Amino acid sequence: MISATANKIFQSAIKDYHITDQIDTPINNPYSPETLEHLLYMKCWIDTAQWHMEDLVRNPQIDPKDGLYWKRRIDRQNQVRTDTVEYIDSYYLQKFSGVTPLPEAKINSESPAWAIDRLSILALKIFHMEQETFRKDVPKSHHETCQAKLDILVEQRHDLSQSIDELLDDIAKGKKYMKVYKQMKMYNDPATNPVLYGVQK
Repeated sequence: MISATANKIFQSAIKDYHITDQIDTPINNPYSPETLEHLLYMKCWIDTAQWHMEDLVRNPQIDPKDGLYWKRRIDRQNQVRTDTVEYIDSYYLQKFSGVTPLPEAKINSESPAWAIDRLSILALKIFHMEQETFRKDVPKSHHETCQAKLDILVEQRHDLSQSIDELLDDIAKGKKYMKVYKQMKMYNDPATNPVLYGVQK
């Protein structure tokens, strides 16, 4: 089942990132570039780096210049994240290209890759919430609150994993079909962001 593979890779990527815990640590992807596993590892590494960028930019004492720097880094990172999700969907479009949908086949509201995107974010939430349960500088009530949240996140991962596996199985059997829309983000595009194309005038 793909969810088991994805969850294992996500945990590995998060663990590898936190060896240095530095945003600009070069990614050392252990999987062959042409594989789905390579894309999954890269996806979670991108998410992990962005998680820590988001932490930095929320520092209430951050220098405004540094805040702007990190906001722009986050924008660029989010575009890379979106591109990677679309690469994963392209993999599945190719994988299922020979499947003829059944007459009663339905489209899913979310593509496989965007569901996998949520699974990667869940892996990060679980990792960081678990870290909160290990802290020594907080009261017992903090541990209890975070453990309760962690239990819910783990349950959510189980449910989402099952849903992803069922979706891919339904697509393989023709019960559902993929229809992928590119995100068409406008804010990074100098042709569609009025501020950007206004500057160019």
